[in-house]
Amino acid sequence: MTSRTPAPAPAPVLVASDLDRTLIYSTAALALTGPDEQAPRLLCVEVYEQRPLSYLTEAAAALLAELSAAGAFVPVTTRTPEQYARVQLPGPPPEYAICANGGELLVRGTPDPEWRAHVAGALAAECAPLAEVRERLVRTADPAWLLKERTAAELFAYLVVDRDRLPRQWVTDLAGWAAGHGWTVSLQGRKVYAVPAPLTKSAAVAEVVRRTGAGRVLAAGDSLLDADLLLAADRAWRPGHGELADEGWTAPHVTALRTRGVAAGEEILRAFAAELSAAGGADGADGGARRGAAGEGLVVTGSAP
Repeated sequence: MTSRTPAPAPAPVLVASDLDRTLIYSTAALALTGPDEQAPRLLCVEVYEQRPLSYLTEAAAALLAELSAAGAFVPVTTRTPEQYARVQLPGPPPEYAICANGGELLVRGTPDPEWRAHVAGALAAECAPLAEVRERLVRTADPAWLLKERTAAELFAYLVVDRDRLPRQWVTDLAGWAAGHGWTVSLQGRKVYAVPAPLTKSAAVAEVVRRTGAGRVLAAGDSLLDADLLLAADRAWRPGHGELADEGWTAPHVTALRTRGVAAGEEILRAFAAELSAAGGADGADGGARRGAAGEGLVVTGSAP
């Protein structure tokens, strides 16, 4: 009687997705265009200063809960850990979450010191200090259009601006200066971000892949800071709104949806669920080649209106 060697267990699939304006939406971003009586039922997942702030549809909430229960979901956000903590997503808390555009890796809700030390070393070796970049931002910004200036997790800086008054040339000049100092610039809605070039969502996701042994990565995002994440994934989706849609940005393995607003978040989650169901025991071996090819990342510079 011959013994049969058991087939190896399939490598896990990770669903790494941006949150704001990809899966969850503020009231201003819901884009509910149909008759009121046909609007989807919404679930509030974030309260800020005692007021509801972020939502997804109830159908999207059920899909996300299933992904989280399967251990497949990894939130990937530019939010700081403190801002992320306000978001109460459906389902069990994810084992891993990525905050601060890849600068913080949360493991069961706690920042991982090993990853933060790795990030700090890379930034010190390759980028001008945050204080220098912040000084440049504040010194050159015009009070006529500057509303707020902030730093996030002591890793990057951003300005909240009056978009209608923001000069195109100022953003262009800042991007040129930043590139020479190891930083990138992106304009997203009312925010101008200055982010160290090595600080990427895709790098942090690659670390999660290393720790989990994942064979495939599915991803979604709407903004310029999500482009490297989408490029590094095996399959990816972007909604019909946001900076990537405005730029007409896509790639062969990226599905550009036409759906906008909170309905796009539900469509993205349905696509994730369908892909996981279809993949079954697939090991996603081809994904490693794409992630390796995209490992150098993409320098993304936003443009002013």
